[in-house]
Amino acid sequence: MARNRKLYLTEYCLTPHVNIPNAGILCEEGKIIGIGGVSAFSLDEPGLEVIDLTHTYALPGLIDSHVHGGGGFDTEKALVPGQKLEDLSSHLASRGVTTFLPTLVSMPREKMIATVARLVEMMSLPMPGAVPAGLHLEGPFINPEKSGSQSREACAPIDFGYVNELLQAGQGRIKLITFAPELANAEKFIEILLDNGVIPSMGHTMASADDALRAIDAGARRCTHLFNGLPLLHHRRNSITDIVLTHDDVSVEIIVDGEHIDPSMVDITARVKPNDKLIGISNSIQIPENQANGFYFKESRIYTRDGIITGTAVTLDEGWNHLQSYAHMPRNYAAACYTSNPAQDLGLITRGELSPGKRADITFFHSETNKVFMTISNGVTVYKS
Repeated sequence: MARNRKLYLTEYCLTPHVNIPNAGILCEEGKIIGIGGVSAFSLDEPGLEVIDLTHTYALPGLIDSHVHGGGGFDTEKALVPGQKLEDLSSHLASRGVTTFLPTLVSMPREKMIATVARLVEMMSLPMPGAVPAGLHLEGPFINPEKSGSQSREACAPIDFGYVNELLQAGQGRIKLITFAPELANAEKFIEILLDNGVIPSMGHTMASADDALRAIDAGARRCTHLFNGLPLLHHRRNSITDIVLTHDDVSVEIIVDGEHIDPSMVDITARVKPNDKLIGISNSIQIPENQANGFYFKESRIYTRDGIITGTAVTLDEGWNHLQSYAHMPRNYAAACYTSNPAQDLGLITRGELSPGKRADITFFHSETNKVFMTISNGVTVYKS
C-alpha cells in the first residue's frame, strides 16, 4: 500500500542546532520521519508528495510563551461575547508561530478566575493555526510598584485560597505564573506551583538579590521579560536583575522589538546568558481600536497615557529577525531562542526541533526577505503567503 508522505524541499534548514543545506524534510501523519540533504531521499516513491520550497529556509515552528492578543483577540476580553481564541491562533500562524501560551494580566479576583476558566474552555476547541499549550498568568501576585501598565488595584498578596481557586479554574492548563519573589509566602507559593506542574517565573518585582536567591533555591528558574518590570541594572547596587542575568540555571524572557530592550542590552544579555537560557517572546497585544481608552500607538509599540509601554504589535517572526542583527551570535543560536529553548523550558519534548520523531511543526521563511512563507502545524499547512 502506498504511504501518504510529504517531502518538503528547502534551500536550508536550521534544526535549529545544525544548518542542513539543500535540505529535505520528510513528514508522515503529523510527524517528521526523516531530515537531511535532498540526495538522501527518493523523489519517486509511490504516494510521496514533493513540495518544492527551494526559495525558502526552514525553522522549527516558532513558540511564543508570552502573548496577550492579536488578530482581533484579547485575553483580557475573553469573557466578551464574540471573542475567539481561534482568531489569535490564525494570526500567529501567519507569523510562523505553531505553539503559544495565551497570557493574562492581573484582574480583580472574581473576574480573573472567571477569565481563566473561559480561556481554558476556548483552548479545548480545535484551532485553525497555532496551538495553545497552556496558560501564562502574568500576575496577580506581583508588586504593585512594578505593575507597569497592569492595574495596581488588581495586584494581590500571595493568598493560598486565591492560588487554589486559580489552579482549579485552570484545570491543569496553567503552565506559567509570573510572581514577585519578595512577597510574603513566596517560597511556599513556589512549592505549590511546582507540585501542580506550574512553572514559577519571577517578574514585575522589586526583589533584592537575597529575595531572588531564596526564590531560586526554592525552585524558581525563569524570569519574565528581563529588564522590564524589574529594578534597573545598577553598577553599585545589586538586585534580582543582575542575579537572574548571571545565574546560569535561570531562563530569561527577552522582548526583541527594539524598544522594550535597547539592542545593545540584548547583545549584552546574549553574551552573558548560556544560549539555551534565552527565550524570545513577543509580549504582543491586540492593538486598541482607538486612543480614547488612554492608549496610544507609536512605531508598533503601545503606550499608556502616562508613557508606560504596555505591549507591542511586533510579532515573534520579527523578533527573530531583530535578534540576528542585535546580538553577535550564530544564526542557529538565535533560532534556538524562538524554538528549542522555549520548548525545553516548558517541557514540550515533541516540539522545538526538526528531527525524526518530533511533531511536524515547521516554519518556512523567504530566503531573501526573511518573511514567513508557509507554516506547518502537526503536518498540516495552516498558513501560506
